[in-house]
Amino acid sequence: MKDTKEKFSSITLSLHWIIAIVFICMLTVGFYMTNYNAFALFPIHQSTGILLFILILWRVIWRYINGWPIPVSQYSTVERVLARIVHWLLIIGILLQPISGMLMSAGSGNGLYVFGLELLHANLDSAGKAIPIAANIGELGENIHGAGANIMVAAISLHILGALKHHIIDKDGSLRRIFGKNI
Repeated sequence: MKDTKEKFSSITLSLHWIIAIVFICMLTVGFYMTNYNAFALFPIHQSTGILLFILILWRVIWRYINGWPIPVSQYSTVERVLARIVHWLLIIGILLQPISGMLMSAGSGNGLYVFGLELLHANLDSAGKAIPIAANIGELGENIHGAGANIMVAAISLHILGALKHHIIDKDGSLRRIFGKNI
């Protein structure tokens, strides 16, 4: 089923909500880990991020095939431009967060694991401390991952505020559509 002006397909809805919920949980865990030094959560965070990346790739391909959502009404040029910017930030951000996380972990010598399955071996010294294999790549990944998390919080907030604006002020059915209802 293809997306229409009146209703999104079940694939679009599933990808949107699964990725949105898991991604917001991942942001929350990431902020918690860094603010409270709770790095025991790192294996879960990394494993979930790598698996989520597979769904994210599917979502990006699906968006490319189906195009952007068809607006349900006529909006001002400013609203259309802002919506396009936020949607692009979200698409680029959901791609860059797992990629930068994997670069950070791999470059810093910590390896890549999915719930115990080794994808890239950790580079550890005899004391078990990670030895960077590409410190500049690890650092670049860390910088992108940290800045990207803050940008994604802003983009997600704007996205939610836009959806509420459509529902409360415009009363145009956009919010109903993303919950799987006909408008």
